Amino acid sequence: MIKSWEAFERYAEEYDAWYEKYKPAYKSELLALKTFLPDNPEDLKTLEIGAGTGRFAASLGFRYGLEPARAMAEIAEKRGVQTVLGVAESLPFKKESFDLILIVAALSLFRDQAQALREVSEVLKPGGKIVTGILDRNSLYGDFYESGKKEGRFSSEAKFLSTAEVSGWLTDLGFEKIKICQTLYMQPEKIEHIELPQTGSGTGSFAVISARKPGSSPSVRPSLRG
Repeated sequence: MIKSWEAFERYAEEYDAWYEKYKPAYKSELLALKTFLPDNPEDLKTLEIGAGTGRFAASLGFRYGLEPARAMAEIAEKRGVQTVLGVAESLPFKKESFDLILIVAALSLFRDQAQALREVSEVLKPGGKIVTGILDRNSLYGDFYESGKKEGRFSSEAKFLSTAEVSGWLTDLGFEKIKICQTLYMQPEKIEHIELPQTGSGTGSFAVISARKPGSSPSVRPSLRG
């Protein structure tokens, strides 16, 4: 990750409190992510990259996390996520060791997004799946996030991405079955109820992209959600 991860080290508790303050937005993001997750993540070897304080990994049943900020990792550990200190561009894991990898919002903070996704491809098993949530630069509120990032403690050096960029990188790496859904149709502080995800992108500021690495799929009970 780029230098901005140092803010996560210093203000981990403040970062974590955001999810309580804007719980309907957080719950909406969880619901969108679940759209592309299997019903039995606890039966798989799962990893969240950029796991932060473990809010998503713990809620979604992910066992392992990777996080560069020790203060964040310590909170994730308290939530039951086995967290390793490290960066996405050089994953400290064996090749083809995970069935399912999650990245939520952290992709915009990686120093080299394409390299990070190459690393994901290396550590995913054949047939394994990546699910990544991004703040979509090309959504209706993309300009709002872009214009406000310099004032943001946690987003000052973020490089917000579009679904087309991320999908293009995944396609170049040979991933298949790329699917996209979206949520957060208003600014987070204005959301009062959990929003249902919709297919596609461009309207919701939080987009979720799912893709599979070619090969035989891990043993997963099928989900009606895709």
